[in-house]
Amino acid sequence: MSRPWLVTGGAGFVGSHFVARLLERGAARVRVIDDLSTGSRTTLDDGIARGQVELIVGNVADRDTLFAAAQDTLGIAHFAASVGVERVVDAPGATLRNNLASTLSVVDVARELDAPLLFISTSEVYGKSSAVPFREDADLALGATTCGRWSYAAGKATGEWLALGSGVRAVVARLFNTVGPGQSGEGGMVLPRFIQAAVAGAALRVFGDGAQTRCFANVRDVSAGLGDLAAALVAERLGEARVVNVGSQEEVTIRALAERVIAVAGSGSIVSVPYAEAYGDGFEDMRRRVPDLAAIERAVGWVPTTMLDATIAELVALERARRA
Repeated sequence: MSRPWLVTGGAGFVGSHFVARLLERGAARVRVIDDLSTGSRTTLDDGIARGQVELIVGNVADRDTLFAAAQDTLGIAHFAASVGVERVVDAPGATLRNNLASTLSVVDVARELDAPLLFISTSEVYGKSSAVPFREDADLALGATTCGRWSYAAGKATGEWLALGSGVRAVVARLFNTVGPGQSGEGGMVLPRFIQAAVAGAALRVFGDGAQTRCFANVRDVSAGLGDLAAALVAERLGEARVVNVGSQEEVTIRALAERVIAVAGSGSIVSVPYAEAYGDGFEDMRRRVPDLAAIERAVGWVPTTMLDATIAELVALERARRA
């Protein structure tokens, strides 16, 4: 029987889509370790029922549990993390400790077992940089340590150094605002919050002046790109690629995003909310977040194909069905 991938945090939003992509690509089995603190077993139910997914409920930071789960695996894809702006702002120290503890455990086990490692990072590491579009070899520009908002980015950046500097065969994927079916609005995720409010005919809360821009990539596109990276990593076909951006280049302001959701849903209104009211005094945000995607296209030929309006339409339809 072929060896499975081990996916940490594989019951979460992006992790579960990655698991589905591995199975679609012909993987006979996938092993998942997740403490289910934010993920859900239901995201894996179909694979578990078919005997293709093995779920281990446990903490990735527990090295012994992880070491046992990683035996005879093809590679480790590390998704497990504390995420969401609201969670980060509310508990920056806990966010940093949790993410570093799990990453240290993963890197140590990958090195000991000589397992390839796909490390899932974030566009947050670019911080307040104005060098848009963001290139993987650009300098990072995080804020002061007195601003807890940057703890998540600092932890992920440190995780990248650990993955790339510990003698592990690793590739880092920096994700940019991934959206799609199964994403929760908890933790401050903007698009599902907008969708839920618009379908309910309520106000969409736009933080700040709404002129900040983001690029939203469909999770199916993202998981396909990650699947390509995983396959190339195992086959040692990545060449010089060590860090790659994964996302969309379809840039939109947050206010325009709210307007597009309202147009599709046919209901809702917009209310502006100061950052201080949403996140407390001293919150900092980046004005633009746009990836340069040349590195991943060179490495595995991946480009995103799903336009944002198509994703919005699908999510509005799903939310209406959920409420029916």
